[in-house]
Amino acid sequence: MKKVLIITLIILSGFGLKQLYLSITANSTQLYGAQNQPINLFDETDHRIRIVYFGFTRCPDVCPTSLAMLAGAFNQINKTTLSQFKPVFITLDPERDDAEHAAEYAHYFHQSIEGSSGSLQTITQLAERYGVVFHKTELPNSELKYTIDHSSYFYFLEPNGTLITKVLHTITPAPIVKAINELSQQ
Repeated sequence: MKKVLIITLIILSGFGLKQLYLSITANSTQLYGAQNQPINLFDETDHRIRIVYFGFTRCPDVCPTSLAMLAGAFNQINKTTLSQFKPVFITLDPERDDAEHAAEYAHYFHQSIEGSSGSLQTITQLAERYGVVFHKTELPNSELKYTIDHSSYFYFLEPNGTLITKVLHTITPAPIVKAINELSQQ
């Protein structure tokens, strides 16, 4: 009986430390958007659900397709429902994508999508938190020099950063529309 209690306490302590780490990480991550203004991804005073997409502006196919599908979904949603969501594009390539460039790129797809950049450390912390896989791949015979290989999901987050659901890269807006409609507070 004593062993079970000790194991239970160890597990609960581990869970508590993880939650503390996530809380500290959430509060220490700073992203920047248009005009290099801070973007507070985790702001519980802003009650909108975040729709976060990780990508990069020089992506040849997956990122533009995904952001086009997100914009297509927004065009199918009424303004009242849409106002309950905060879409954010986070670049995985801060070496080439500063905040202004990421914002300009995101706005190209839809004006409501906030483009953001930050330090590689901040972006890596956020990516790890949500299970985003990415790595730099050198392209020795290319003008680009390198690309960023990455997973492609839309992450729906509570204002405090808790993951609600994620939607896999899609070639139609339908799965995104479905998630938005299921999560909207009409």
